[in-house]
Amino acid sequence: MVRPLSDDLRERAVAAIAAGESCRSVAARFGVAVSSVVKWSQRYRATGSVRPSKMGGYRKRVLEPHRDFIIERLQQTPHLSLYGLKDELAARGIAVSHNTVWQFLRREGLRFKKNTVGS
Repeated sequence: MVRPLSDDLRERAVAAIAAGESCRSVAARFGVAVSSVVKWSQRYRATGSVRPSKMGGYRKRVLEPHRDFIIERLQQTPHLSLYGLKDELAARGIAVSHNTVWQFLRREGLRFKKNTVGS
């Protein structure tokens, strides 16, 4: 993701709009998209500031509250597949992808080992 444009540029664009210039002409003069100028103007009217809002952030881990259940299920049924575990979680009302289950298991240090029979 690219970083936001400078506050100085945003302030100059909003000041030009406040002086009566159109969004299109301001965008052309400063070399930015019309949609950006419109959004900066809207943000200024709503909040009194042209500063960009926070980018990114922390995403909470969806399966963390269900850690005990998952570990218990894997101890009871060690051959349980990712899709099987995902389906059991879905039956409990926890809709996640198999990739979410896989990432949780990796973080917890739990691995699936496939063994060939009769080798």
